[in-house]
Amino acid sequence: MAKANRPLPEERIKPFRLVKYFTFTGLVVIFLVTLILTILNTHWVKAMQRQKSEDYAHALIENLNHQVFLQFIVPIGMKFGRVQLRNPDQFERMDTVVRSTLHSFKVQDLNIYSMNNTISYSFEEQRIGVVTIGGTALEQAKAGKTSSKLIQRGSFLQILLGFPREVQLVTFAPLRWEEPLGRITDTVLGVIEVVQDLSADYQTIYRIQVLLVITSTVLMGALFVVLLFVVKRGESIIEKRAAERLQLKEQLNRAEKLSAMGEMVASISHEIRNPLGIIRSSAELLKKKVTQVDPANAMPDIIIEEATRLNGIITDFINYARPRNPKLSDCRVEEVIEKNLAFLAPQIEGKRYTIRKDYRRPLPAVLADATMLHQSLLNLFINAMQAMPEGGEIGVRLYAANQSLRLEIEDEGAGVPEELLEKIWDPFFTTKDKGTGLGLGIVKNIIEAHGGSIGIANRTPRGARATVALPLKPPEGRA
Repeated sequence: MAKANRPLPEERIKPFRLVKYFTFTGLVVIFLVTLILTILNTHWVKAMQRQKSEDYAHALIENLNHQVFLQFIVPIGMKFGRVQLRNPDQFERMDTVVRSTLHSFKVQDLNIYSMNNTISYSFEEQRIGVVTIGGTALEQAKAGKTSSKLIQRGSFLQILLGFPREVQLVTFAPLRWEEPLGRITDTVLGVIEVVQDLSADYQTIYRIQVLLVITSTVLMGALFVVLLFVVKRGESIIEKRAAERLQLKEQLNRAEKLSAMGEMVASISHEIRNPLGIIRSSAELLKKKVTQVDPANAMPDIIIEEATRLNGIITDFINYARPRNPKLSDCRVEEVIEKNLAFLAPQIEGKRYTIRKDYRRPLPAVLADATMLHQSLLNLFINAMQAMPEGGEIGVRLYAANQSLRLEIEDEGAGVPEELLEKIWDPFFTTKDKGTGLGLGIVKNIIEAHGGSIGIANRTPRGARATVALPLKPPEGRA
């Protein structure tokens, strides 16, 4: 039991850690790619919006060019001979033509320049007559080429993120001469400057981008939670299966050891026991004769004692290597405990051990082999007594819990060193000067043969506790 609960070796869980690493890395990469695609999509939408606004401005300027020439330049030329927008009548007529043409269009500002860079018309009348320095876009328009530029205003962070507070698209296009049939010629009369406010469009794009980022974050977060749950579940399953494989491997190794030991015991037990029996019988006969001659001679007693001890060691080998199948019947564990304590009464009284019993009734019966159970519990009581050679209190607690009958035997000894807790079940491992190291192994075999489990742990502040769990009988009528 102690071995089954120990942490899994690092190499057993490393492959799954690699899977987790690639899984979470893939999730992060997907999120970053989604974020980059969102930014690129926003950039493409902005580019499409600008191209649409430029096309919009070109169509507007072409229509304005036609209306200005047809409804203003030609009539004014016929009536006044020349265009002079400083004349209130001409300006009023020009303003009427321009505003009626742009009535349904989204234009923030409009200026018309003469060929000498003088503003001939503007939405703001005070600009009329102002001579501008010009610029590349204005000069290109005078040369017959249409161009546009994007003007952005806002804080440094707003511009850096691509969503300034104010965005304007300024388009410069030539104002051309038209022939009587409406065909636009290459003759340039001036320059038309159209200013469009794109701030609202950019704010809409910004809101869409924020919505996409939030949606992606929420989806990635939900996917992360689901993935985390799946990974944790998978990790639990893998660790459980790894623990099962480890336990099966240990059981296989133990079975191989038992098989080898069984063959060894089978081959030598007969050869040893027969001579051992002869030695003991001879020693008993020798004792009778020596007693008559030299009553103080203890040599025969020593031979008998050591032969008996050697016979017990052989018995331990046989019991461990070839465990018997229990003959199950109704068994009251508290009665088995009382028989153990009665058997150990001389040692308990001689070393002044104190037995503290705590039977939490009702105590149901279990299906067990009373003789085998007596042997296993006897070993546990002897271990508790050996842990306190100068005497002390032994606690015995018996209660039913979790469909099993649980027995706890506690001592006040020095406990088991932590580094040895995993080795106490190994055959031939012992910390005692005398002993085969098979006692706990025999106890474990007997308890597990009954479908139960056993574990040993240190107590606080000192001592050890052996816990035995035996399955309860199923209710009547249930398998």
